[in-house]
Amino acid sequence: MFDRIKTRVRPRRVVHAHCDIPCGIYDPHEAQLAAQTVETMVTKIRALPDSTSEASRNSFVRMVQVKELHAEKVKREVLIIWGDYFKPEHLEKFPELHDLTWKTVKAASACKQAIDPEKAAELRRQVDEFARIFWETKK
Repeated sequence: MFDRIKTRVRPRRVVHAHCDIPCGIYDPHEAQLAAQTVETMVTKIRALPDSTSEASRNSFVRMVQVKELHAEKVKREVLIIWGDYFKPEHLEKFPELHDLTWKTVKAASACKQAIDPEKAAELRRQVDEFARIFWETKK
């Protein structure tokens, strides 16, 4: 009986998709915007006055929260494109892609751990390079 049910509900053909909903829409713009936000928040945090006022502490906490959120967004967006979009032929053309992706994700983590303008600028540069490679594969 179980075999008969299994036969009836089994798909007639096997299909493959790059994601749960095969939309085919990928764009590194979200990662680029998130990296720019991280860099902006680092700049704003460093420009805050050395004050223990409630307003200053509130601004600091909110800016850190935004920085953290956007650094995480960089990681998520880059990993989705890397894992779902890029194919072996892309890696043949851009052999540095795996290393760049790894370094970009690590840079986003470093930005979460510190308030360092150099690290934030490096994250932005890496995301921009990732985006450049992405658009090259679309040509």
